[in-house]
Amino acid sequence: MALSALLPAHAQPAADRSAAEKQLADGRFTIVAPFPPGGPVDVLSRILADGLGRRYGQTVVVDNVAGAAGNLGIDRVKRAKGDGHTLLVVPAGNLTINPTLMPNFPFSIEKDFVPITMLAKAPNVLVASPALKLRSAKELVALAKAKPATLFYASPGVGSGLHLAGELFKQQADVDITHVPYKGTGPALNDVLGGVVPLMFSNLPATLPFIKDGKLVALGITDAARSPVAPDIPTLAEQGIPGVLVTSWYGLLAPAGTPPAVAEQLARDAAAVLAEPATRDKLQAQGLSDATMKPADFAAHIRAETATWARIIKARNIVAE
Repeated sequence: MALSALLPAHAQPAADRSAAEKQLADGRFTIVAPFPPGGPVDVLSRILADGLGRRYGQTVVVDNVAGAAGNLGIDRVKRAKGDGHTLLVVPAGNLTINPTLMPNFPFSIEKDFVPITMLAKAPNVLVASPALKLRSAKELVALAKAKPATLFYASPGVGSGLHLAGELFKQQADVDITHVPYKGTGPALNDVLGGVVPLMFSNLPATLPFIKDGKLVALGITDAARSPVAPDIPTLAEQGIPGVLVTSWYGLLAPAGTPPAVAEQLARDAAAVLAEPATRDKLQAQGLSDATMKPADFAAHIRAETATWARIIKARNIVAE
């Protein structure tokens, strides 16, 4: 491998750069985070801003454009020029749930944006109050079938990813469990910890300390494989409940019109940034892991997950509050 291939783009001889790299190196970047500072979207935006800034020797600004459930920031990117210098970091729900859940969703994800890559993800986990005396999702299914419509599960709100995880679980396990919506993850989790509501799908990093302390019982992971941070918790599929694959993930998109070569270069750049050891440590501190993929694979993932949630939302007649 030539030494120039190991150098950041701004340090490479001009002749060694691809056309996409030259375009990206010519101008400052803006990464729009459509939620307030402090959360995973903001953290990932700043990690990416630091990495792209070092790679291209350019200023990279993170613009927190919060409001309208993320739609204000998304609209900002929709209206931007498709040259690779304006990017959007956004959670899965805005891409795969809201288009069906919101009657007047103001965007077409497929027409208005170019998917670059999934950035990172965190598994979700089905947890129970110890008062239920359950040890597995398999035992929960048996109890729910024996006593239909007598169990309840909490969520951060109607149409949230964790609500839909519960509805997907009910469909795949063929059980009747009643949904109890809250206004946010904190209140929902507090009531599960207090035994007010016995069940909840939650983000694994948020609940792991309570699982370790015995305040919650982990019944199953909603991912294809066990989590490296909690390898003792089996997946739902291992327990005979397939198809409940619900992770909290975050993606990188650009405005429509962004050339395919630029999208592919940005995907490679993002993968390189997230593979750095220091970056992996920052992700792990947030309970996240690298989930980068090629633009075409990311686009296919968005389409597939959108179709899954559309079926659940329509079948369960779920309406946004």
